[in-house]
Amino acid sequence: MDHVFAGIPELAGAPVPRTAVVIDVMRAFTVAAWAFERGAEKIVLAATLDEALALKSANPGWLALKDGALTEGFDAVNSPALLRSAELSGRTVVQKTTAGTVGALAVADAPLILCASFVVAGATARVLRERGAAEVTYVVTGEDGRADEDLACAEYIAAHAGGGEAEAEPYVKRARDSRAAEELATGVRSGSHPEDVGLCVQTDRFAFAMEARREGPLMVLRPVVPHTDV
Repeated sequence: MDHVFAGIPELAGAPVPRTAVVIDVMRAFTVAAWAFERGAEKIVLAATLDEALALKSANPGWLALKDGALTEGFDAVNSPALLRSAELSGRTVVQKTTAGTVGALAVADAPLILCASFVVAGATARVLRERGAAEVTYVVTGEDGRADEDLACAEYIAAHAGGGEAEAEPYVKRARDSRAAEELATGVRSGSHPEDVGLCVQTDRFAFAMEARREGPLMVLRPVVPHTDV
């Protein structure tokens, strides 16, 4: 299995990857995993805040989630600690974030798209093996591809997807020491909670991966459980 690591800007004009794993550890795809854990049926990835609100308005019962502080029309913010007690059974969540959703939409034409963070890393690697992925493009969404928490997670998944063994702690330490973690811990990023960093670096908390695909005009994220442990 060949592995390519790219930031969002590098995707412009590049060939569409056959398989893409879009990484956003702090916090989009940690939050998405928690939304599924709390019962969400699906997550619709929106391109803009206006689109997120329009989708919510057109679909009674849908919820809208964004980065930053809570503003009018939105139901939740991009914080795993603030979302983990929500009751989302059967609900559809519309998510718009600065990096994660942008990265997923940038590879929307790829035949296989998985969205990932540390909490679903192991399951993501198993899905890649099950699907027989030969070359995987890891989209490192933060800081134009330089976010160490996302790169560390991508490298951890790649190590396991290729059939190797890798201890989680060195990768997790890089995430804990990252600029994003510091900004969350010090309150630089609004709409955050003191426990966000700890939740974002929990490895393999959930047994499912998350697959994004087009459903009509929408890009929809759903949980997928690997069939095997190979």
